Amino acid sequence: MMRHWLFTVMFLSVTFLPAAGEMIDAPSPQRASITGTVTDEQDAAIPGASVSLEGSTPAQHRATTGDGAGAFDLIDIDPSVPYTLSISAQGFATFTSAPIALKPGQALQLDDIKLKISVVETTVAALTVEQLAHQQATAELQQRVLGIIPNFYVVYDKHPVPLTTKLKYKIAFRAGTDVVSLAGDFVLAGINQAADTPNYHQGSLGYAQRFGAVFADAFSNIMIGGAVLPSLLHQDPRYFYQGEGTGKSRLMHALSSPFICRGDNGHKEFNASSIGGDLISASLTNIYYPPSNRGPGIVVSSALINTGGRIANAIVQEFILGKYTTRKQ
Repeated sequence: MMRHWLFTVMFLSVTFLPAAGEMIDAPSPQRASITGTVTDEQDAAIPGASVSLEGSTPAQHRATTGDGAGAFDLIDIDPSVPYTLSISAQGFATFTSAPIALKPGQALQLDDIKLKISVVETTVAALTVEQLAHQQATAELQQRVLGIIPNFYVVYDKHPVPLTTKLKYKIAFRAGTDVVSLAGDFVLAGINQAADTPNYHQGSLGYAQRFGAVFADAFSNIMIGGAVLPSLLHQDPRYFYQGEGTGKSRLMHALSSPFICRGDNGHKEFNASSIGGDLISASLTNIYYPPSNRGPGIVVSSALINTGGRIANAIVQEFILGKYTTRKQ
């Protein structure tokens, strides 16, 4: 009995147990692969598409680029792992697959990968007339001859919109108080001091009086003719640069600008703002000029000088200054 039991144990040991030190390795699962061709919706190949395969870990990431015929090949893929395939190409919407789980040794062939042309969503913000006017006025306030002398009252935009009352006052005030304009007032006061006109005293007091008169002349003219009356009469005080057509038509356009303006309604009108501004500002000189320089004569002569200056300025604007004015395009 004992001998039979020992024989049985020895038989089982030899038959079922490995030799001492011998290990049995489990066979590795066969690797899988994915191949395919990328085309558009008209079955035309899309070359150079970016192909990416994402698994659950970074080590399972695979990436390649399609060839000239749109074909790609992803190899050495772990089986039995859920993957997501993404394919992208310039000008096309990205293709993303449903989860893919490959069997050991499987060679998956994808023949129906079609990329759609991407749709670019564009949002067009509709500007109100007031907003567009503000944009144009802001650009005009950057206009300077040779980058120095303010040239705010010229419209180069081919599609101008009327100014709001607020913008008319804003441009007028900026023009009247610009540092370059003030420097010009100082120079003109010095010239008047040398010419002893108006008939103020000489010396520093006389210079201060002449500077005050020069500044008052210019500021009242631009505020009344460029803001107050244009707002009340609904007229545009700016010069609208033509820049096209024959020299004669451009000259006539410039010559008529002090007398013919554009209304806020877009129609041509008698330029009551410009003419009225010249007359009213000239009349105000009777308040602060010396008594010997007052009277209707100074009003008429000042108004004529201002109007003549507007004509000369318009001609220079039309034919010369446009070339030397820095402006926002």
